[in-house]
Amino acid sequence: MVANTHRFTAAIACLVAGSNAFTPSLTGKSLAVNSFRSQQAGVGPLFADGDGPKDGTTITSARKEIGYDSTSGRFFETNIDPEDCVPDDEYCVIDKESGDLIRLTLEEKERIFLDALQSYYVSGRQLLDDGEFNILKEDLAWNGSPMVTMNRQETQYLAAVQAYLKGKPILSDTEFDTLKTQLKEEGSQFASSKDPKCYIDTGVCTVTYEPDNFRNNLLYLPVGAILSIVWLGFGFEVIEPIIRLNPIILFALGSPLIYNGSLTLTDNFIFPNNKIVYGPCPVCETETRVYFGDVLGVEGFGDVAAVKCTKCKSTINVQKKTLRASTLPKDD
Repeated sequence: MVANTHRFTAAIACLVAGSNAFTPSLTGKSLAVNSFRSQQAGVGPLFADGDGPKDGTTITSARKEIGYDSTSGRFFETNIDPEDCVPDDEYCVIDKESGDLIRLTLEEKERIFLDALQSYYVSGRQLLDDGEFNILKEDLAWNGSPMVTMNRQETQYLAAVQAYLKGKPILSDTEFDTLKTQLKEEGSQFASSKDPKCYIDTGVCTVTYEPDNFRNNLLYLPVGAILSIVWLGFGFEVIEPIIRLNPIILFALGSPLIYNGSLTLTDNFIFPNNKIVYGPCPVCETETRVYFGDVLGVEGFGDVAAVKCTKCKSTINVQKKTLRASTLPKDD
């Protein structure tokens, strides 16, 4: 029994020395919290079966409390709130007023990551130090964010912007415009922005719209419904006397004709060159939708659509190819 006690005491001493669990903080804003990953960093239990402390045994200091789990043979912290931001596990920001750590959503972390990259490559200003940036990047990677994985075109685009600002361009103006257009068409967040931006010198506000695929597909519904009824009627009148078929099988047999007929009639005669996009107004962020194309021979918007915001009445020019929306320059 005495030997077991000595081994238990020695193990606690090693654990405390290695984890800095009871060492004082270096700064007022630092938070010494052991992460869940640290609890599972070892490869085996600290004690052999029956030699360790009882399950649920706790050790309390002035700053925290740790407990023992006999199943995993590991110590863990018992006073971590699930809503608290653990800096060892994820990227956190500090409230300037209270000094508390704030947990961010995935979208907020992606926005900070994108702003940090664009600020560094475009203006040469470092928003985050290397340590904070690496923690943020690792956090996004653990959460499966595609933001941390850039393709070759995105890397080339950021490098071209940085080289241009240094006075040593690596791409011609035509090559750069082509690359930027390609990234915008692919929906790259490095070449387009979903959040409105305004320029103080010109007063122009810009934002990138998105395709409204749901409403765009609804344009084919009327023709598809009419062709479906015509096909079923043809099947019951012509095919049914020859061979009896289940209506579902009959509809499945005619689905290729219905599909191709809907595309052909809608794209060529009813809604030629159709495309529906949506996004916030660059000025007041009111959601706005724009339809490009003609309607039954009536000419509509072509390459550029000029619409007015229903709330602030600002004129918005939306480009069909790049989906870039911008306001007009303010008069002096």
